[in-house]
Amino acid sequence: MHELSIVMSILDIAKSEALKANASQINEIELEIGTLSGIDMDSFNFAWREAIRGTILENSNRIVFRPQGKASCLGCDQSFDLVNRFDPCPFCNSHFINIIQGKELKVKALVVN
Repeated sequence: MHELSIVMSILDIAKSEALKANASQINEIELEIGTLSGIDMDSFNFAWREAIRGTILENSNRIVFRPQGKASCLGCDQSFDLVNRFDPCPFCNSHFINIIQGKELKVKALVVN
């Protein structure tokens, strides 16, 4: 379950940023987790609940943005929505695509006290 290691990394980032801001509490954390990031959200949510107990994130409000997959075809230069990473271009059926959006996995913002 790599979701736990991802949650632990997010916790490390939050602790580090709170320390830099001389903050004792994080009120809100905004995450961006694309639909093509490979994160299973049920596993992520379970890991989140367990990992933040007793930490600076325990009472924080978590906001998760889920950018949808988008790609452009290198063959026909069309842009399209992408549901699965390895789906072909719906216009020319080429597998030579460039994923533009949906692989994101980042801490967007923290609101600290």
